[in-house]
Amino acid sequence: MRVRVLSVVVALPLLALVLLHCAEPKPAPRLQATEEYKLAAIFPGVITDGDYNALGYIAVTTVQSRLDIETAFSQQTREDELEDLVQEYIATGYNIIFVHGAQFLDATQKLAWRHPNVAFIGEGEETIENPPPNLWIIDRNFHLGFYVLGALGAWQSRTGRVAYVGGMPLPGGFSEVHAIEQAIEDQETNVALDVIWLNDFNDPVKAHRLGRVLMAEGVDVLFGSLNLGMLGLFEAAKTSPTPVWITAKYTDKSAFAPNNYLTSVEYDFATPLTDIVTRIMAGERGGRYPLELGEHISIPQPRRVSPQVWRQVEAIIEGIRSGAIVVRENTTPIR
Repeated sequence: MRVRVLSVVVALPLLALVLLHCAEPKPAPRLQATEEYKLAAIFPGVITDGDYNALGYIAVTTVQSRLDIETAFSQQTREDELEDLVQEYIATGYNIIFVHGAQFLDATQKLAWRHPNVAFIGEGEETIENPPPNLWIIDRNFHLGFYVLGALGAWQSRTGRVAYVGGMPLPGGFSEVHAIEQAIEDQETNVALDVIWLNDFNDPVKAHRLGRVLMAEGVDVLFGSLNLGMLGLFEAAKTSPTPVWITAKYTDKSAFAPNNYLTSVEYDFATPLTDIVTRIMAGERGGRYPLELGEHISIPQPRRVSPQVWRQVEAIIEGIRSGAIVVRENTTPIR
């Protein structure tokens, strides 16, 4: 298996964006808090992205409706804004801070040490030695879903060329690439993998241009790990004269390119966030909460693969859940 890694940095104009509609959280019985709890959430992007930030917002509204506590949120937050924003929330009585995005984890740890009476909820893949006792970490286990996608993409490819298109080179993305590599090796398929970092999750123009270049080079399966940038990959696939398949992340994106969409690794943040806030209310101030394949992580059956291939995919999913297949969580940097 050959692996080629590219990092793309270019200044490009904005593209008009089409937004997905977010599903409303399912109604559930309310629990009455015994103390005064207030949850503030901080998102790196807009909650209308139909993607990662939208899932975080759905999680917050689910907590609000099920646990009957006051909530607030901030969107489009930069890393250099986090500290001041958290200080403002704490000063106004918010005692649970949910920070949605692994890029904020280092700063969230420091804030948790500084504010021991506030419960913090962060996200990340790497194990933290001696974490603050008031910090919950949601381990998103990105590698599990991308192992499944890696096997599916290798079986689906007819050219033997597949590509991973990621945003920023972060530990979660590294784990996704390594999982795809492991899946290709485990299935003993003769497939070459290209790895491209766009250095931006939300630039569809950059993604569109890069996608067209890859397709012209013979890549026929693209593993997208972007947010709004996914729109560019889908538009590029629709212009290809030969069949090209796209996998996505976080939510169902089949509406953007029905003839090119393979499947997506879909995530549920509402259940974990509700569980964690419930534990905080019960006095459990910190811990690690891993997202599980088949519970918080799902891969819907593709409409455009053969029944035989899907049976193989289901066998892999069951193997991971049972422990028969061990997917290594490798966050070694890939530049």
